[in-house]
Amino acid sequence: MSGLEAVQPTFFSPDPYILILTGAGLLIALVAWLPLALRRLPLSLPIVCIGIGAAIFSLPAVTLRPLPLDFPDIAERFTEFVVIIALMGAGLKLDRPFSWRKWGVTWRLLGITMPLGILAITAMGGWLLGLSWVAALLLAASLAPTDPVLASDVQVGPPKSGEEDEVRFGLTSEAGLNDGFAFPFVHLAIALGLSATTGEPWAKQWLLYNVLWEIAAGVIGGWLIGRLFGWLTFHVPADTKLSKTGDGLIAISATFVSYGVTELIHCYGFLAVFVTALTLRRSHREHEFNRQMHDITEQVERLAMMVLLLLFGGALVSGLMRPLQWMDVAAAVAILLIIRPLGGMIALAGFKASTSEKMTLAFFGIRGVGSFYYLAYGLNHMELAGGERLWAIVGLVALLSILLHGLTVTPVMRRLDRTQGRDPDAADATPPPGLQGPASA
Repeated sequence: MSGLEAVQPTFFSPDPYILILTGAGLLIALVAWLPLALRRLPLSLPIVCIGIGAAIFSLPAVTLRPLPLDFPDIAERFTEFVVIIALMGAGLKLDRPFSWRKWGVTWRLLGITMPLGILAITAMGGWLLGLSWVAALLLAASLAPTDPVLASDVQVGPPKSGEEDEVRFGLTSEAGLNDGFAFPFVHLAIALGLSATTGEPWAKQWLLYNVLWEIAAGVIGGWLIGRLFGWLTFHVPADTKLSKTGDGLIAISATFVSYGVTELIHCYGFLAVFVTALTLRRSHREHEFNRQMHDITEQVERLAMMVLLLLFGGALVSGLMRPLQWMDVAAAVAILLIIRPLGGMIALAGFKASTSEKMTLAFFGIRGVGSFYYLAYGLNHMELAGGERLWAIVGLVALLSILLHGLTVTPVMRRLDRTQGRDPDAADATPPPGLQGPASA
């Protein structure tokens, strides 16, 4: 081979590193552009991401098959990362101060809708789908909570944007808190599974440790860390307060510290992160730096979400749904169209809101990344037969939720805005999530 031939470019064998850089650049561009392009269309960013992922992983040159059971640790950790970022963003969004009375819609959805969902899905899994009761409970615990990642289109707007009607507030606060309160039921499934093989008692350990300790320590730990970061950010004397930097990355720091410290003491990090976000926001509710922290958090969240949904699209075309049975499909439809809406309407009986608002709150119980995490966590912490079928059912519910809610969210929320006197087409209307950044000011 001559020297000239050795340096000739190889057009048909590009460097994978260059391909990754190019793909990352396109992905970041899509994060910024797609929400604007889809603003008036009955489509959502997750639908587009799944379609792109399915197309990429259908190419003959792409041999990777991103099935969660083939990469169990990655599936658990990556979904965990996306959820904690989303929880920080959700907590920073909320303008409404925390109180038992003002958060009445949240307590109804948490205390009535979610337990009813867990009971109904467990019963359906055990009696209709023929799953073991442990598998049915794990399925229910994975699918009962709503998702803070994929629900941004039905959540409140950025801090101080004025987009905090009862519907958006209820769905945002529910998604922020139910990820922590669903974890005891995942641990209950794990405890029952381990007890079935070892014969050891489980009730006392589960109640005292997984319920009382992990919830209480998560709330207290999240509050203390939020107080610390609030003091460092807004109240340190002189010019050393972190808000002076204008760098919203401090919210990412608070996320990692809150989750890491509370997990080290074995309590619910998801709950702690959301409480940290609420406490940090409460430290100086009107400060403009809250917007900067929210914006950088949301950008990181959306980028991570797009990567995850590309992989989910790849899993779909790689055979994730292959173990499904026809009853599984019927159950998935029932979870989205019967169990969640009916549980939501029961919880909201007597609540002071219009029927359309109640129906919207009950209908938009979006399932997605949080369900992926809980199932991955449960399967990674116990031996359970039939994991492929559980992944197929959860994947189908998430896919149907993304399609159903993604196609209806734009017209439903636009109609809601108009009934409440807001014009979604106004020139000064808040842009869709993902467009604002530190430079937007």
